[in-house]
Amino acid sequence: MSDHTFVLIISGMTGIAAGLAAVLLKSFVHYFSHILRTTFPFSEYYFLYLILPVIGIMTAYLLTNYLFKEKVSHGVSSVLYYISKRSSLIKKRNTISKMVTSAVTVCFGGTVGLESPIVVTGSAIGSNIARIAHLNYKRRTIMIGCGAAGAVAGIFNSPVAGLIFAAEVILADVTIASFIPLLISSVCASTVSRILLGDDILFSVQLTESFNTSDVVFYVMLGILCGMVAVYFTRTNYSVERWIQSVKNPIFRASLGGLVVGIVVFVLPPIYGEGYDAIKNLIADKGFLLLSDNLFFSESNKIQYLLLFILLLIIVSAISSALTVGAGGTGGVFAPSLLIGSLTGYSFSKFSSLFLTDNTLSITNFTLVGMCGVMSGVLHAPLTAIFLIAEISGGYTLFIPLMLVSAISYITTCAFEPHSIYTKKLIARGDLHQFNKDGEVLSQLNTNKLIEKDFMTVHVNGTLRDLVEQFKKSKRNLFPVLDDYDRLVGIVTLDDIRRIMFEQNKWDKYVIKTLMTRPEEVVYESEEMSSVISKFERTGKFNLAIVTAEDKYLGFISRGVLFNAYRRKVIRTQKE
Repeated sequence: MSDHTFVLIISGMTGIAAGLAAVLLKSFVHYFSHILRTTFPFSEYYFLYLILPVIGIMTAYLLTNYLFKEKVSHGVSSVLYYISKRSSLIKKRNTISKMVTSAVTVCFGGTVGLESPIVVTGSAIGSNIARIAHLNYKRRTIMIGCGAAGAVAGIFNSPVAGLIFAAEVILADVTIASFIPLLISSVCASTVSRILLGDDILFSVQLTESFNTSDVVFYVMLGILCGMVAVYFTRTNYSVERWIQSVKNPIFRASLGGLVVGIVVFVLPPIYGEGYDAIKNLIADKGFLLLSDNLFFSESNKIQYLLLFILLLIIVSAISSALTVGAGGTGGVFAPSLLIGSLTGYSFSKFSSLFLTDNTLSITNFTLVGMCGVMSGVLHAPLTAIFLIAEISGGYTLFIPLMLVSAISYITTCAFEPHSIYTKKLIARGDLHQFNKDGEVLSQLNTNKLIEKDFMTVHVNGTLRDLVEQFKKSKRNLFPVLDDYDRLVGIVTLDDIRRIMFEQNKWDKYVIKTLMTRPEEVVYESEEMSSVISKFERTGKFNLAIVTAEDKYLGFISRGVLFNAYRRKVIRTQKE
């Protein structure tokens, strides 16, 4: 069997496994939520809105920290980190950990989605199947993409959206040849989903109104609005997460975050869980149903009242989803972005029909296109948003407005936020180098593996005689100077002592402290390789000392060794 054929078979297996995982997670969460709501009707047990999110987030944190022994993290961001910094080797426990913790979080009202956790699950399945099959880094990465494609295709029953998501978000530099495994995986996952669930998709939409070219101006305005909402969502997400994570005690943080989310859901029930029921009502032009089933907002037939309520939902939903994840819950931004997008599109069409035009704009069309626009901006994935909404709406009737709004929203968002919600933190930390092959190769080099330890050291209070004795045994012309605690305090080179080293009668008069020079730069053991390169360029040195965070001496890294390691990595990558 050829390698190419073997990879295609493996991609199909990955798609089937990812599709099964997606169906299992979606079915379990929806079934459990249904049981919970029928056993304890929220209209009678309204206080549950306050309690359930606390239970869900606390349980998810305890499972993550003590059972699976992982750090709480964003799903898709962690996949990108494994690809960039861990040679596409995802831990086995990730094949189940995110499924369990996300199910607990969402079932008990955490305002996040299941899509990102299932993407991690699918990616972990692909990575571990590739590892068992002894595939190289390049093909392991493709299998991660296959797992992600299968996960999205399975949970949305949208094979094209799964394929595009993997190519657009997970594998930023995907080639045409890589599309075939992704395509096979996506089709297999979608087939599994259809066999087990039939044509059950999240939103069963029958479009009755076609695209009207006279509405183009309004779609342009909607695209700009969606871009601004996406910027708000992204920045709010980071700000709120940073605030809740400033609480050092993790148990108190989970309790506080869960309580705040509970209060939000208690006041605004439509954002409970994934919020897909609210989306269905908006698509069906039943927005006034959002005002029912709550204690604080009585039903009203005034559209102005509904629009103010929706504005409040948009503002608070972004805060609530960030609190859910930041406090210790597990979930993604797919569902919140779709919910906020539907609220944006619905309210825009209602507002425009009232105040901006004499014609009535299509509620269903603008709601769907709004979902596409906000998702495009938040994920920085315009093609994924276009094809996802096109598939779940049952056709390509809205393809032109979807493309228009998605593009405008993406451009608007990029003007304020050049990186997506998945990549911003990774890029800031130097853990991801998107569209930068040079930086990507450098990030795969490990400083600890390039340390040279054959340099003879001298004590800061030693004499020139001690240095000459070390010089006799050394193959180097550079000597690190250490103190009593093995901390690097200086460096002595052969050029520093050349003129006095032959004056034997003065060897005991010269102290190392007076001969050494302070290093211009040092490299820390965990430092990014791109930073190391910058230090070589800035100093012009051929060797830089490597130290710990406490300045304890470890060894040296040389320009030549670094260049050779980089060259070998480039050659290996090209072969793969």
